[in-house]
Order: sequence, then structure tokens, then C-alpha cells
Amino acid sequence: MRSPILALLLTLAAVPLAAQEPAGVVPGGTSHALRPGDIVKIDVWGHPEFSGQFGVDETGQIQYPVLGQIDVRNMTVGDLRDRMRAGLEQLFNSPFVTVTPLFRMAVLGRVQKPGLYTVDPTLSIVDVVALAGGASEGGNLGKIKLLRSGEASRIDYEQTSLQGRTLQEIGVRSGDQIVIPKRFLTRDDISIILGVVQVALSTVILINTLK
Repeated sequence: MRSPILALLLTLAAVPLAAQEPAGVVPGGTSHALRPGDIVKIDVWGHPEFSGQFGVDETGQIQYPVLGQIDVRNMTVGDLRDRMRAGLEQLFNSPFVTVTPLFRMAVLGRVQKPGLYTVDPTLSIVDVVALAGGASEGGNLGKIKLLRSGEASRIDYEQTSLQGRTLQEIGVRSGDQIVIPKRFLTRDDISIILGVVQVALSTVILINTLK
């Protein structure tokens, strides 16, 4: 007879992965489909002249030495790697090719160095914030926002389900913006409030003294 604990574990294991996705985050996949705006890092072992970073333009094309324009629309990273190997086999035997997708992302808000970054999709949200110098004074890492096409989704990074997960796993892609919002009350805000309260108390004391 199964124990209640074993039955519970089997039930949880059977829950579809999509049902376990945190609310407000676009589900990601393990096979990245290339999109305009992506950058692909192509390494051909032993041939630095054929290695480098190549951008996917607005028409879904990349410009590659010798092979010319390659249409990557509807291609995954694996598809492109196979296409590169087949093309380079015309030049030399058994080329060893790796293809790594890179994202262009803006990191904005309460960070030390806001700006546009090219990042590896295997990084986590916190890794990307670290590239921007980390959160600045008053930055709230517990309420990170993801902006896509002007629409915002809140990423509650205090959820254990998100900690350590990669950009690709939580559905981030090229062109997205990570925004670190301000805490409700920062140290400067508290100092201002205390200053106002002190001035108000001093005024009340002065008025009572003059009565």
C-alpha cells in the first residue's frame, strides 16, 4: 500500500510543467527560436576567421563570411548549428561548430550602470543586474519588472521558484527591459520625513512657548 507522502510526490511529479510557471512571467522553452534582434555567437574550432558575434536583422537574416546571408526565421539554435556545419563542410572536413544565442536587453531603474547589455540567456535575472553594477540605493530586487512592447510583468524574485532560473527558463528574450523599481521608503525618504517631523515639533513647541 502506498504511503500518503509517496502518493503526493507522484501527483506533483505528474503536474504539467506549464502549470508550475509563476504568474506574470512568459513561459520559456529549452530550445531557443531565433528572432530579429538576437545576437548569435558562432565559434568554429581552429578557425577564428569564421568565429564571432552576428546579429539577426529585422528580416531574420544573419550575414556570415563565405556563406553570405542565412535566413534564420523559424530556426532554433540547433538548426542553425547544423546549417553552419553543412555549409562549412564545403571548406574543410568535420568542422566543430558551436552556436550560442545572446540577448540584447536594457537594464533600467535603480541600478548603478543603467544601459543596454548583451547577455547570455543562461544567466539569471540577478546576474544581469550584477552586470549593470547591482542595485543602487533604494533599489527593490523583490519587485523587478519585465517590460516587453510597453507592457509590464512583475517578476517577484523573492519567489523560490524563480531564484537561480535562467533568462530563457523564465521567458525573457531580446528587446526586453528589466526595471529595478524604487523601494516604497528609502533611507533618504526616511531622513526627509524625520526632518519634517522635527521641524513640525519645533514649530509646535515654539507656538506653545509664545502663548
